Amino acid sequence: MIATRTLDTPEASLAYDVRGPLPTADGRPPLFLIGAPMDASGFGTLAGHFTDRTLVTYDPRGLGRSTRSDGRTTHTPQQHADDVHRIIEAVGGPVEVFASSGGAVTALALVAAHPDDVTTLVAHEPPLLSVLPDADRAIAATRAVQAVYEAKGWGHGMAAFIALTSWQGEFTDDFSATAAPDPAAFGLPAEDDGSRGDPLLSHDSDAITAFRPDVPALTAAPSRIVVAAGIESKDALTWRTAVATAQELGQEITVFPSDHGGFLGGEFGQHGRPEAFAARLREVLDAR
Repeated sequence: MIATRTLDTPEASLAYDVRGPLPTADGRPPLFLIGAPMDASGFGTLAGHFTDRTLVTYDPRGLGRSTRSDGRTTHTPQQHADDVHRIIEAVGGPVEVFASSGGAVTALALVAAHPDDVTTLVAHEPPLLSVLPDADRAIAATRAVQAVYEAKGWGHGMAAFIALTSWQGEFTDDFSATAAPDPAAFGLPAEDDGSRGDPLLSHDSDAITAFRPDVPALTAAPSRIVVAAGIESKDALTWRTAVATAQELGQEITVFPSDHGGFLGGEFGQHGRPEAFAARLREVLDAR
């Protein structure tokens, strides 16, 4: 059974879901699943593999069911971390966290700012361009994708984004010449609907990819931090950012099955290996 709740803050109204009892039946911390710019709807399949746990999911401010009243469209890790902290207070922390993509950046900011909120964090493929050895070229490649989106719309922008995230190894000047593949090659629409508010393709999430983790705060925190990546992402962008983040924290990455969306079971039309992914996540969380 899913209990949907709303937490009102001065700048946003946050929708979050609780699956299972609070306090938890087994005394173990709730497991908080965090994504960005993905909202809670992306965790339906993964949640189905943890019916023995109390789970918390939420929609980040301005996404899904969560609204914002601050007059801004930008998404920053610090804002999201403060929002998650408020929800953890509401459900009664601390919590364990599995965080994916931009959600992993949120979770790293959360642990740095509120170290007592999290017992274990599994940060899966955080897209932290700032930690890459070729950070300047990776940022330039991202700007090239955003330029395609601004000029031609969502389908062309998403095709360029797929090219970005599929690029193997360090970026070269050649990327800009290949940053505008045909959307039809990916089953995407070529027509422009005029919208430019996609948080993945616009500049709204620049603060997430540009975020620099507070390594001293993270290493001093009592939280156990595990940086993870999917084996099918090997040498692609978010594998590389995961490796670089792990190195900053003095560890090696923990390898998961599948790819960046390995936990998906048809959400957004994407299929990973959710059963194997969930088994690996359970194994990592239990290795305390």
